[in-house]
Amino acid sequence: HVTREEANYTFERMPYAVAMGEYGSDKPDLRFEVKLKDISDLAAKSSFKAFSSTVENGGIVKAIVAPKAFEKFSRKLLGEYEDYAKQYFGAKGMAYIKIAENGEISSPIAKFFREEEMKAILDRTGAEAGDVILIIADRVKTVHAALGALRLRVGKELGLIDRNAYKFLWVVDFPMFEYDEEEGRYKAEHHPFTSIKEEDMEKFLQGQTDNIRTDTYDLVLNGSEIGGGSIRISNTEIQAKVFERLSLSPEEAKEKFGFFLEAFQYGAPPHGGLAFGIDRWLMVMLKEESIRDVIPFPKTNKGQCLMTEAPGKVEEKQLEELFLCSTFQEEQ
Repeated sequence: HVTREEANYTFERMPYAVAMGEYGSDKPDLRFEVKLKDISDLAAKSSFKAFSSTVENGGIVKAIVAPKAFEKFSRKLLGEYEDYAKQYFGAKGMAYIKIAENGEISSPIAKFFREEEMKAILDRTGAEAGDVILIIADRVKTVHAALGALRLRVGKELGLIDRNAYKFLWVVDFPMFEYDEEEGRYKAEHHPFTSIKEEDMEKFLQGQTDNIRTDTYDLVLNGSEIGGGSIRISNTEIQAKVFERLSLSPEEAKEKFGFFLEAFQYGAPPHGGLAFGIDRWLMVMLKEESIRDVIPFPKTNKGQCLMTEAPGKVEEKQLEELFLCSTFQEEQ
């Protein structure tokens, strides 16, 4: 009824680690085949310090191949790609390797690689004559975010995306915790109420925090998350230990979530759910680029409603009812 044709769609399953590692996104668009390739071990052997030092310091070096882009990807366009990666994702830079139809290599970093080292990169990435390789060396999170976004730009630029295809995907096995380097502590990847996978429970109870997976699942369609959910924690002790790993003291946990922990003591059955984003689904089906095109009374980029002119002025009496006061100073 949605596509107005008989459809036989397959719903693949992909672990979060694979989605991030190969597509640079937890909602990968599977309508085209470009994947991220890890060349960290090859880059570490080169004399190019930007690569080798990144690997030495715990970072990675990954690449994507833009097929048959040699003529189309000018120096100007490649410069725009690099600026995009730096401005929006904090990448330190972007290297590239262009392969002419006769096999000749042109790249600002070619002089740092011996012939056999360059050949190893081409073999690892699967690059062929006429292709362009885009490379980013940085922290894992930065590399995945930047290359994942560049992958989508390459797909659109080269017309690789089949706009008439519908590729569904379940992304599963999301990590429970993510380490925040700035705050020096672990945070919940999604939220602290997601159940830990049974296979990882023993490791969690023994004190391990890294690489603990959850029973979380997102439904992705053409690179957009159209649904998401999880099985929830239903055990008081497990929930308390999760709060502990998030650097919440027992006192803080009781103050913020005491009602929640106490409710578990009266018996909570294993439970879970899934929430659909119908508006996002419509956006994909109608091939629109913005969710604002499929919802009534959409807000502007400034958060304003053009129909109701909200947000509007608040009366003093309304503030008093909520025990609020305004510190806004009107311009004279």
